[in-house]
Amino acid sequence: MRVTTGTWLMLVGGIHSAIGLVLFQSRTASALPEVLRPFAQGADHVDVKTVESEATLREFLAALLSYQPAWMTALYGVRAVFVRLLGMRQHGVPRQQRLRPEDIPMTPGGAALFFTVRHAEEEHVWVVSATDQHLDATLAVVMEPASGGGPRRRFHVVTLVHYRNWAGPVYFNVIRPFHHLVVGGMARSAARAPGPA
Repeated sequence: MRVTTGTWLMLVGGIHSAIGLVLFQSRTASALPEVLRPFAQGADHVDVKTVESEATLREFLAALLSYQPAWMTALYGVRAVFVRLLGMRQHGVPRQQRLRPEDIPMTPGGAALFFTVRHAEEEHVWVVSATDQHLDATLAVVMEPASGGGPRRRFHVVTLVHYRNWAGPVYFNVIRPFHHLVVGGMARSAARAPGPA
């Protein structure tokens, strides 16, 4: 039997529905929510991870950005060695921070860890970016009602990457498997955030 990409995505989607895993998708910019299309223009990499939760957008974001288990901290250490080989710099290993929903900036230009807020709409979308000498990375979270109604919401965690020079694709293609582990772990952790009391 020949397994097509569509069949594979249906299988993964079925597993997602059955056991609540993150649904890993890659999409083109045209398949993204309208609000993200300007940010995705010319992107070299588009990645979407979808989870469901009863959390508000701010609760989800606080849990997403607070996620940093020991294995992730160790990956930052390995990254520091790798970026030096490419002639880039990493300014230390980020320390884990426990953010609260009220700590999440919603004003463009605001700082969220090493990201800068580019666009935000309460209970709908949050877009931040980080620029390095080799690439521009955008992280966006879009919240929408889950199918079937009720208090659950669907959160799309979107990564957009724009390469700036030759080191961008070299760097990103090496870290891509770890990127999926990290962002998938962040999304699953955020989905467990408690909803409104």
